[in-house]
Amino acid sequence: MAEAASASSSSRAVTGDSEFDRDTAVVRRAPGVYDIDLSSGWTILGAVNGGYLLAVLGRALGDALPHPDPFTISAHYLTASRPGRAVIRTETVRTGRTLSTGQASLFQYDDEGNEVERIRVLASYGDLAGLPDDVRTTAKPPAIPPYEQCFGPADGPDPLKGVSAITERLLLKLDPATLGWALGQPSGKGEMRAWFGLADGRDADPLSLLLAVDALPPTAFEMGLKGWVPTVELTAHIRHRPAPGPLRVAITTRNLAGGFLEEDAEVWDSEDRLVAQSRQLARVRLA
Repeated sequence: MAEAASASSSSRAVTGDSEFDRDTAVVRRAPGVYDIDLSSGWTILGAVNGGYLLAVLGRALGDALPHPDPFTISAHYLTASRPGRAVIRTETVRTGRTLSTGQASLFQYDDEGNEVERIRVLASYGDLAGLPDDVRTTAKPPAIPPYEQCFGPADGPDPLKGVSAITERLLLKLDPATLGWALGQPSGKGEMRAWFGLADGRDADPLSLLLAVDALPPTAFEMGLKGWVPTVELTAHIRHRPAPGPLRVAITTRNLAGGFLEEDAEVWDSEDRLVAQSRQLARVRLA
């Protein structure tokens, strides 16, 4: 199945030499200060995707903190980020033996050249390779049909074509049971499930898991709603370094009220391990 869901082995990108790596790379200007040019390739409706932003800040914190891997990262999205120049400022809050905690903010510039804060995160980092192997769980992988029975943008008319540049950088195959919105027949259920990978075949790692939790079409689409669903707050937990091969992502919404909904995401790897979880609060337009 991994071979079916990724590029051929001769053309697959490797970690460090992928479009994702290039577009999340930060340049250290000074201790704790990083520059980046946010790529237009990770946008939807002109706004930069929240998962991509989380990965960008996650990379900066991974450089600033002594531990390598994000364990938990909570982000508040203050204003919409746009492609172009940005600066990230990080601060180490605490350093311990097994965990270090830091915070970071990403700023862009208004027409007068003043800094505008776009997103602020608080994160704890550790070493996923050092975790014990003991697993006790009642969680089960999502019931998604085989890869070849799911559908992506190339399999038919793409309702997001021209407004979602990020889909060209992803390998998404949606469960037909959560695809009614694309056919004008949403199920009314707050569910979205898909096989997930990067289009150039790069295998997943902890940073790309931060992208995966916020890369599927919004569950609001399958609830019969349309338009942008901006994230207000997103917390992601990285539980394990993923095995090579495609990921399975399942997202559910149980409650839409007052113009806001939650999205709970689970990400499973090719060895049936729960490698990431998240919850976010997002706004919807009900008109």
